[in-house]
Amino acid sequence: MEAFGIIGMSMGTLGFIFSLNAMAKISELEKQLKEAGLLPEKKESAVERK
Repeated sequence: MEAFGIIGMSMGTLGFIFSLNAMAKISELEKQLKEAGLLPEKKESAVERK
């Protein structure tokens, strides 16, 4: 039964790492869209809301 705990913790850690990576990419995309003028400058970022 301990193996299930180890597998669960490793999957949770991987999920956390992937979510951090996705948030970084979203921030980068929002920055690029604001620079291109496709997204209003004053609009609050999805990452900043949290």
